[in-house]
Amino acid sequence: MSNPGVVTAAVVLAATAVLVVALRPRRASTVDFYLAGQQIGVVTNACAICGDYFSAASFLGVAAAVYAFGLDGVWYATGFAAGFVPLLLFIAAPLRRFGQFSLPDFLGRRFSSEAVRLVTVAVVQFVVLGYLVPQAIASGLTWELVVGSGLLGLSPYVSGVLFSTVSVTALVLVGGMRGTTWTQAVQFLFKMAILVWLAGAVVVGGFDYGRAVGDLDAEPLVNPVRDDDGWRLAPADDRLGGGPPPTFAEPGARYGPVEQFALVLTLVLGTSGLPHVTNRYFTAPSGTAARTTTVWVLGLAGVFYGLAVLLGVAARSLLPGAVAGRPWLEALTVDGVLRVPEHALLALGRLVGGEAGLGIVASGAQLALLSVIAGLLLAGAASLGHDVYERHLNPSATPAQAVRAGRAATVAIAVIATLPALAVRPEYLSALFPSFTATMVTWAFALAGSALTPVVVLSIWWERTTAAGAVAGMVAGAATAVGAVAVALAGGGAALLTPTFVAAPVALLVAVGVSRATTVPADLDDVMSRLHGTAADRQAERLAALTITGLADPAARRTRPAPEARA
Repeated sequence: MSNPGVVTAAVVLAATAVLVVALRPRRASTVDFYLAGQQIGVVTNACAICGDYFSAASFLGVAAAVYAFGLDGVWYATGFAAGFVPLLLFIAAPLRRFGQFSLPDFLGRRFSSEAVRLVTVAVVQFVVLGYLVPQAIASGLTWELVVGSGLLGLSPYVSGVLFSTVSVTALVLVGGMRGTTWTQAVQFLFKMAILVWLAGAVVVGGFDYGRAVGDLDAEPLVNPVRDDDGWRLAPADDRLGGGPPPTFAEPGARYGPVEQFALVLTLVLGTSGLPHVTNRYFTAPSGTAARTTTVWVLGLAGVFYGLAVLLGVAARSLLPGAVAGRPWLEALTVDGVLRVPEHALLALGRLVGGEAGLGIVASGAQLALLSVIAGLLLAGAASLGHDVYERHLNPSATPAQAVRAGRAATVAIAVIATLPALAVRPEYLSALFPSFTATMVTWAFALAGSALTPVVVLSIWWERTTAAGAVAGMVAGAATAVGAVAVALAGGGAALLTPTFVAAPVALLVAVGVSRATTVPADLDDVMSRLHGTAADRQAERLAALTITGLADPAARRTRPAPEARA
């Protein structure tokens, strides 16, 4: 669409490629390719996790959900940010102490079971693909809006999907986890800077959040719908029932009480089971570093999502009055309301910054896509390359062969994820699910939170968990989640679109019941010591940290021999 937008996006992508090449692993080692040598610092890893986690559903989708649904859209921001609390409290440090390559590797070794490993691989692959497809769709939408023309005779949407997938796959093949980590950290800082700039621009331009919410709340909330006669505006459904039409600042425009609870629980539990997030903790140098990293992530997530909510409100408030005299905006809207809510930040960027502003925001969206696609490809490749190829297909593989297998798995996953994205029609998805990228991503969260999170938590904190219980729990959780979403899509209730509130308890109960009926592993004491450390280990870790900061216990210092005595 605009040369400044294309140039900005091209410069950012070129800079990313240079960084990846400069930081690529120098040795043919699976530890280097998958885990960056397990030497990633706390702040760097926190920024990389944010880059890995803040996907198109975060950068574009949260603002889009707020734009389309007002208060009900804020539940996405709440769930995405709060998802790191269970990781902080229950998972991060033990997961790193156990120290494996991937989530399947962790569970397989925790239970000394190849059956557990392979079932986890299958679930991880479905989660990765469920997360990758909406990212690829969003990349096509971004290209369509920013570039506006296709490559080699292809449509703009198809060109965007192919370009993003091919380019990020190439970067992952070259950079591995080390190059990906540093680029994700830098990309996150760039995305955060874009949100800060955009928020500052609208506030300086006179936008007042409180006043805007009040003005928007004065009228019933309407959104574009498509029927046989074309596009028109229609009032949002009242999901609470029995009251007036929903407004922007009142609940009920998208979710009823059960649906609100179901969405937040799905996002919170789903985060703890996302393979591209949990794999990040294996790159930390210690369990303490993993926990501290999560504290940083929580703080950064709060700022990021707070800005996304503000900008969703700003787009809903400012864009209708800006349509007159702007043909580009009129083409995107129906009576001033965007047909595709994911265009909210992009349109706002062009409104306040011209075509250069559009290019900057589009670059942020593209980086969000590249970061998450890279993390997902690595997570999928680790489960296939390490847990299937190295453990089963070629147990005697050399390090070079193992890395080549990981790269082949990366390409295979990218191809499989691209095909559904090329087949869909985004405009029809928008009519079915406003803010559809956020909606589709929640299905991946639902599968992870239903099949993986309950079993991971049990494996860490309930020593009686068995391999048979873990397999049964994962299968039951996955089957329940997939079945519930299928029922919801067939008209069986919107709450089942985020089914973790049903599926996770099923997985938990099945895992506990089967575990009680089967035999625990023989090396249980050693396993639990690796997960949690002994009391002596924890005391030594605390004393080491205090000594480094010069705050060692005074009593300990008093009992320390004098220098001459030690001599």
